[in-house]
Amino acid sequence: MQLYYHPLYSDLILAERHRFPIQKYKLLTTEIENLGVSAIHFQEPKKVTVSQLALCHSQRYIDDFLNGTLSDKAIKKMGFPYSQQLVERTLLSIGGSIQAAEAAFSHDLTFNLSGGYHHSHSDFGSGFCIFNDLAIAAAHLINTEQADTVLIFDCDVHQGDGTAQITQNHNQIITCSIHCEQNFPRNKQESTYDFALPAKTADDEYLATLKQALDFCVRIHNPDIILYNAGADIYTKDELGLFNISLNGVYERDLFVLNFCKQHQTPLMCALGGGYQRNLSSLINVHKQLFKAAIDL
Repeated sequence: MQLYYHPLYSDLILAERHRFPIQKYKLLTTEIENLGVSAIHFQEPKKVTVSQLALCHSQRYIDDFLNGTLSDKAIKKMGFPYSQQLVERTLLSIGGSIQAAEAAFSHDLTFNLSGGYHHSHSDFGSGFCIFNDLAIAAAHLINTEQADTVLIFDCDVHQGDGTAQITQNHNQIITCSIHCEQNFPRNKQESTYDFALPAKTADDEYLATLKQALDFCVRIHNPDIILYNAGADIYTKDELGLFNISLNGVYERDLFVLNFCKQHQTPLMCALGGGYQRNLSSLINVHKQLFKAAIDL
């Protein structure tokens, strides 16, 4: 396996009660190392280029973000205070997903220890998502002829509305979102496939849906690579999630996806996605299930 991480992922000054757990990336990296993953597996990402961003985002939006000319309304919708630090972090985290996606063809299984920014639309950021890393990575792989068909398999508790909007006219990018019907965003977009489950969905129903959805998508579309948004916010104690998925249920989800791709010899790139608990230790433990599953393969 190969993992992409940069210290800037957690190097963002936010208000004390800000909802986004920015420290989780740094803390998770330490926990992954404690699981026995050697430092040799960690790679430092390079920044995404403007031309790569432009595969999925309007030039005006890109310029406004990079030049600091976003409106106050746009910044509020984005969810982060604007700073040059935010620009640097964003460019590196998007670059990490692109590089991890490329590396999956030679390493089979890769991770960006950030990413899953699926609420970002073509011309605005939303819900802590500025640019849509998985859509950009998919478009880049297709644009550079590294892949013909890419499946974005989104298991964050919130619908991948931005991903659906960006890729709606891109037939080579297949989007599948398994999410809570009653959760953010209020106005859903139309993915290639949407599996909207009710609030309080528990392990059995969730895992049955997951297995059917992934098997169906792969049988029908035979993707060259899968980009997996492994959101930790499906967990029952997540403060912005409405599912009743146990910690073992999160592990079983991740293990199934990883093992399915291994059995089908399909390259897999994983992004962390959402996870929202004030108790950072508990949150890290949920995200850690993905890496425990990788070790247990």
